[in-house]
Amino acid sequence: MADCCSTDGSRKDGYDLAVIGAGSAGFSAAITAAEQGANVALIGHGTIGGTCVNVGCVPSKTMIRAAEALHGARAASRFAGLAGEAHVGDWRALIAAKDDLVGTLRQKKYVDLLPEYNGIAYLDGAARLNGAGVIVNHSPVAAGKIIIATGASPAMPNIPGIENVPYLTSTTALELDQLPRSLLVIGGGYIGCELAQMFARTGTAVIMVTRSRLMPEAEPEIAEALTRYLADEGITVRTGLAYSRIESRDGEIVLTIDVNGRAETLTAEQVLVTTGRIPNTASLGLEEAGIRLAPNGGIVVDDRMRTSKSGVYAAGDVTGRDQFVYMAAYGAKLAARNALNSDSLVYDNTAMPWVVFTDPQVAGVGFSEAQAIERGVEVKTSVVPLDQVPRALAARDTRGLIKLVADARSDRLLGGQVLAPEGADTIQTLALALKHGMTAQALGEMIFPYLTTVEGLKLAAQGFDKDVAKLSCCAG
Repeated sequence: MADCCSTDGSRKDGYDLAVIGAGSAGFSAAITAAEQGANVALIGHGTIGGTCVNVGCVPSKTMIRAAEALHGARAASRFAGLAGEAHVGDWRALIAAKDDLVGTLRQKKYVDLLPEYNGIAYLDGAARLNGAGVIVNHSPVAAGKIIIATGASPAMPNIPGIENVPYLTSTTALELDQLPRSLLVIGGGYIGCELAQMFARTGTAVIMVTRSRLMPEAEPEIAEALTRYLADEGITVRTGLAYSRIESRDGEIVLTIDVNGRAETLTAEQVLVTTGRIPNTASLGLEEAGIRLAPNGGIVVDDRMRTSKSGVYAAGDVTGRDQFVYMAAYGAKLAARNALNSDSLVYDNTAMPWVVFTDPQVAGVGFSEAQAIERGVEVKTSVVPLDQVPRALAARDTRGLIKLVADARSDRLLGGQVLAPEGADTIQTLALALKHGMTAQALGEMIFPYLTTVEGLKLAAQGFDKDVAKLSCCAG
């Protein structure tokens, strides 16, 4: 780092902007400010690059893709005349390849970028606000404006005994040098679903447990279907329960649950906790600095990314909202521009797409049916199972469905969710439709390429007033 970065805060005339956190949000803010001619102090502590490249998106998605390759070989028999089999030949080699990818991207997309921006000085150390500015390694750093972008960390559930159990997190689970024989996954959100399926496909016996249902943010039809598909792959899914206690016993993890007043025990070699993420706000001195926090621990910001203290902004997972790397980068860019240009830009997440990299993938944008109804909108919905989408029929894989939500009076699209093997690459079309205020009729009249998953959006749009099962190929 010494070759490319300043390591002290001694710039005599101070900085225009200090950015606390050197992950995706921090880099986005620093680069945006530097491109406008500002002098920036980018303050990092620990491994440069933050969650996404080091322990989040990059390592998890390459491991998920590897598990998909295993499953693809085994599922070849869905085509007449084919047979296939695959297994993990060398788990440590797979982990090493993942680590190599992480290291390469961290170097190219973070470390190597710093010398390209003369206006950015990298300061390595723990940062703290003291009410008047920023302290790094006990030295003051003078800056006109401050952006906090310190991210989030795995949250721990309130289960008696959890502090005495050697649990895995989404970070440490991807660092194991041996594949677990059995794994208990606590939590049914997107991280839990992704990693549970990945480990199951690599040969681990997996049990998932969650207080409510899997994917509570997804439409009920999609959550129910995904639960079935995971069970079809041998994953035991237990929902609607309470956690009583957890302990280590005879070299295994034992979780006692309460199901309708009846105690049960679940046992596995390892336990993976995937119960959300908590913003990294401890030790920053936020209370002393007069910066307000939300009940979930996130820094409260307004629609201009401003905190409750003048001149201090926050962006990314540390705000406790929209915890996706692309939204962190987007919010940080707005924060930097607002900090340097009179707070003129507004954060807009109305057409924010999200993706869960299970197989089939879950993707959504806009309001769900329940969210639209909560806002007093009279809604109409269209649900098309994938067995009505020619692409799925040709691929011999009809797992999934598409659901659209529209305003019943105006026909304007309000949101939608996709459960499909190629759902992640389908959702952006719907995001654009929402961004530009399209109606369901307009989407249904658009030209879509045949034998694509995204064509399912057209069929779902037509499904508001037609029975798509009665349409010929490419009809409409």
